[in-house]
Amino acid sequence: MEVNYKLYRVRELADGDEDFVKALAEAFLGEVPEDAETLKNAVANRDYYSTYQAAHKMKPTIDLFELGVLHDLIEVQDWGKFEKTDLDISEELINVLRAVEKASNEMKTDFNL
Repeated sequence: MEVNYKLYRVRELADGDEDFVKALAEAFLGEVPEDAETLKNAVANRDYYSTYQAAHKMKPTIDLFELGVLHDLIEVQDWGKFEKTDLDISEELINVLRAVEKASNEMKTDFNL
């Protein structure tokens, strides 16, 4: 449990309410993988605005669950925000997508979702 994500800050926010912790995990699973797919497609299509929007939307949740890729996600976000056409962000994108997938799979098991 909690190898690819951390619940310390989530539990702190939940103030001991484990049902709330589970609800936040469900919210993560309901939004973040879909946002990650949007991000992947936006980068592939060099859609800078959509890349920025998707990454920006994901940031608070990625940070809250401490996936360890916040810096990479910010790099992807900035690529979109500032239209850094000369920058290759594929490695950062792969890191983010891989972290989301691992955390999602682990959460499904940990919370029986």
